[in-house]
Amino acid sequence: MENKPIQELLNFGIINIDKPVGPTSFGVDVIIKRMLGLSKTSHGGTLDPHVSGVLPILLGRACKLLGYFMHREKKYVGIMRIHKEISQKELEKEIEKFIGKIKQTPPVKSRVKREEREREVFSWKILEQDGKDWVFETEVEAGTYIRKLISDLGDLIGGAHMLELRRVKAGIFSEQDDNFVNLYDLEKAVGEMKKGNETEIRKIIIPAEDAIKKVLPSFQVNKKAVKKLMHGSPIFREFLVSELKLDEGEKFAAFQDDDFIGIYKKKKEGNILAVPEFVKN
Repeated sequence: MENKPIQELLNFGIINIDKPVGPTSFGVDVIIKRMLGLSKTSHGGTLDPHVSGVLPILLGRACKLLGYFMHREKKYVGIMRIHKEISQKELEKEIEKFIGKIKQTPPVKSRVKREEREREVFSWKILEQDGKDWVFETEVEAGTYIRKLISDLGDLIGGAHMLELRRVKAGIFSEQDDNFVNLYDLEKAVGEMKKGNETEIRKIIIPAEDAIKKVLPSFQVNKKAVKKLMHGSPIFREFLVSELKLDEGEKFAAFQDDDFIGIYKKKKEGNILAVPEFVKN
């Protein structure tokens, strides 16, 4: 991907941005769109204005892939204030009641319909304590409201509320990634790019096809099939280099060598093996 023209990266890439406290996720979207001179950007997994951390921003045509990166587990580190004195042992015992499948109603200020839904809390750990303030780490199913989780815990222990929250992981994107970047450093890299130095911006932008390989199985197609596939053809048996060992309805990415062709859904066994969901043409 090193030789790919920078405009291709800008029109089919992803930036793993470190969202600061203050702006909305949509606001960060707009900042990056204007900074890069793009017609479209999309963010994955909305963060409240008061929450910082991992916010994937999809660029250009990559916005069409948003659904493949959403609805994945999220990890947060935060601080909650417990209103009454409680030992760590007692607190952890109450927290255990929230591990696994839970019922949660979105908070009043949320933009989604306020109806009870099931979510899963994979882990919730206490990291340290400072008086009534407790540092925690939790990994949850997408769509879980951490502020509400703490409020519901508070109902059992005499009150609790969230002071700070940071998302450290969103699906395949993490704050530990080498390309994780804040807005200030992104702006500097864009400034260098406009001067003709693309070194830093290339370290930041993740080619969308690289990210797709991490969320979907990938299969190779024959070179002679590429033109037909780029015009929306389904995948026939003879198009594939190897056997397509997937169940009906499963999705996969098709490549010809390193070139990304598109995303397909497996059909019932027959001559037509898969139909396109997204074609990069």
